[in-house]
Amino acid sequence: MNTTVSAQLGLRLVVPDRTTVPLLAGLDYAADDPYAIRMAFFVGDDEPVEWIFARELLTVGIVRKVGDGDVEVWPGSDDGSLNIALSSPFGDALFEVPLSPLADFLHRTYQAVPAGEETEFIDIDAELENLLWPS
Repeated sequence: MNTTVSAQLGLRLVVPDRTTVPLLAGLDYAADDPYAIRMAFFVGDDEPVEWIFARELLTVGIVRKVGDGDVEVWPGSDDGSLNIALSSPFGDALFEVPLSPLADFLHRTYQAVPAGEETEFIDIDAELENLLWPS
């Protein structure tokens, strides 16, 4: 099955002095990789910076703080946003994401692949072959 869900989302990068910089991010979800959401951050004219999130991490982050290490997600203080903190060897970033369009995107991913049914969308034999005999 080749079901995909995509969206574009305006968000804000919170810089050290607590001001924000508007950015655009692309969200992509594919049923053949049912646990992952790809988020591409468009920053200037460079290639987008892509992060891969667990779908469940973004979902749980809507109601409570979740995550450890490189990615943390928690509800915004205004009930209309979600905070996503990213950390890498190249630096740290905090994003404020509008909750409504993100929740709509997540809802569409769960329509494509319901929670608890993810394993039905994975080709285990192909995954094992990729692990054992990488191309």
